[in-house]
Amino acid sequence: MNNRIPENRIAHYTCRKVSDSILIDGNLDKPVWGQAEKSRPFVDLVSGEPAFLETRMAGLWDNENLYIGFWIQEPAVRASLTERDSFIWFDNDVEVFIDGEDCYYEFEINAFNTIYEVLFVYQDALKRGSRFDTPEFDLYSRNVDVLSGFQDPARYGKHHRGKRWAFMDYDFPGLKTAVKVDGKINDPEHIDKGWTVEIAFPWKGVEKMHPSRRFPPKNGDTLRAAFFRFENLRFHSKTLGESVGWALNEHGVYDSHIPENFSCLHFKE
Repeated sequence: MNNRIPENRIAHYTCRKVSDSILIDGNLDKPVWGQAEKSRPFVDLVSGEPAFLETRMAGLWDNENLYIGFWIQEPAVRASLTERDSFIWFDNDVEVFIDGEDCYYEFEINAFNTIYEVLFVYQDALKRGSRFDTPEFDLYSRNVDVLSGFQDPARYGKHHRGKRWAFMDYDFPGLKTAVKVDGKINDPEHIDKGWTVEIAFPWKGVEKMHPSRRFPPKNGDTLRAAFFRFENLRFHSKTLGESVGWALNEHGVYDSHIPENFSCLHFKE
């Protein structure tokens, strides 16, 4: 089964190169972010219709890092999870997925700057003698789960590559994150403006996922990545069913784990 959307529905974004490294403090009012063009507003993950709360992203890069920023409109900023690698999708969050060769990476963050990350490796690629046949990807000593297995009926059998090993204890090397809240977090009596997120993904981590390529990129190079926001709708302290999913481009189904539908970053010097 193939859930790939038409190519003309894939979002394209141009990341511009900056000369100096960026201080990661969550403040997207810094002059350097004036060099980045904000993306279009996020749309519904399934239908592609406009979201009712605005979310935008932007990207910059230098010789050391890929920088990603999020602007998140949120009248009631909330967060509850504070332990690293908690299941952040139970909170309101934004997410970044980066595609690799026979693998991809998932990153999530909430308004407390608590992060969750995992590296997925397709089971048909993790074999003896492969590049994943290392202690870092040892299935017996690492914290590993399975995506698209029998206990994952929403995805089981719906991707042509099949099951994926999920390395739950993976840490992106050199990752830096920060959040800035414009409001009063977890105060239902205060109307907030929202929150911003600032992330630095070192190229050494991206290169690890792409052994046939070299990073930092050259002018004109591309990278597939995806950008999401998941919102738990609440009414009088009650969560109303499944989280609403928004994305830079829709996936056609309620599933963020479809690398063929990831957006395309274009790197420009």
